[in-house]
Amino acid sequence: VQLVESGGGLVQPGGSLRLSCKASGGISLVYVMGWYRQVPDNGGRELVATIATTDVIQYGDFVNGRFIISRDGAKNTVNLEMNNLEPGDTGVYYCHFRNWREYWGQGTLVNVSS
Repeated sequence: VQLVESGGGLVQPGGSLRLSCKASGGISLVYVMGWYRQVPDNGGRELVATIATTDVIQYGDFVNGRFIISRDGAKNTVNLEMNNLEPGDTGVYYCHFRNWREYWGQGTLVNVSS
């Protein structure tokens, strides 16, 4: 499975960004897809949001209603709308795909700064 990420970049606090990830190659009928992030001074990757082919959604505790994840099943694409971004959201965001294996994208930088 290959993952192609788009979006990210520099945004001011309170602004919005949209991340997209498209999966291709050997896509199963059932999978979970979404985003994790690695922020400065945090050793590991933390859950941002995931959505399953059953449309079950999980958000990280820090999201607090600011982000919305959605998927286009026909295109094997997941979108993440991030609103009211804070400087603490700065980090590298990784697309993640999981069926019986897991796959990671290259990562895209989100920089929230004035």
